[in-house]
Amino acid sequence: MLAIVADGMGGRTGGRQAADQVISTAESLFCDMSEHDSTYRELLLHLAAEAHTVIRLTAVSSEKEPHSTVCALIVKKQYAIWAHAGDSRLYFFRGGKLIHLTEDQTYAQQLREEGRFEDAEIAAQRYKNILVSALGINKKPKVVIGEEHSLREGDVFLLASDGMWAYFEPDELARLLSELSPRDASEEMMALARERCEGRGDNLSLAIIKFEPLPTRRS
Repeated sequence: MLAIVADGMGGRTGGRQAADQVISTAESLFCDMSEHDSTYRELLLHLAAEAHTVIRLTAVSSEKEPHSTVCALIVKKQYAIWAHAGDSRLYFFRGGKLIHLTEDQTYAQQLREEGRFEDAEIAAQRYKNILVSALGINKKPKVVIGEEHSLREGDVFLLASDGMWAYFEPDELARLLSELSPRDASEEMMALARERCEGRGDNLSLAIIKFEPLPTRRS
């Protein structure tokens, strides 16, 4: 299975077109993939490269500057692999604990990695939406790949746009995802994010993949 979140930027129509292009590219490539083809890493990298190219061509023809984040997850049996660029996040929880969280590709995060923590806090407040990597920017995007080879019952993945994750700490997300079904958790998270943004929120997009036990068969 494939789960994907794409958060577009670059004006009301430009950002929407960029995100739509990421989704349509992902669907096309995933549907065309052979059932026996296990090169998921290449598929994800190809997905990002092709969507990036098409968004750039759209920008040239429309004189806009659209771009989009991407957070994509492929699961097959006990194996998962994901790719991300931008500040849409992937969380991986196990036993109610955060196991993995992707790093935001923002200007503030770049300053933190350089050890400029005071500048990073200022940037996080003033320039929180400035991305240093995304699909459609005027340079090759940085696409980061992650893997998990031994998925277990109870494992949960959450893919979320920044308009969603900005209002939650990992511990709260872990609790909601552990206690509730994916549908109920998504509805609760949407309601809480809308309440906490106080009318100033951004796009709320998410995907939840939870590994639950198979129902017991009756004889």
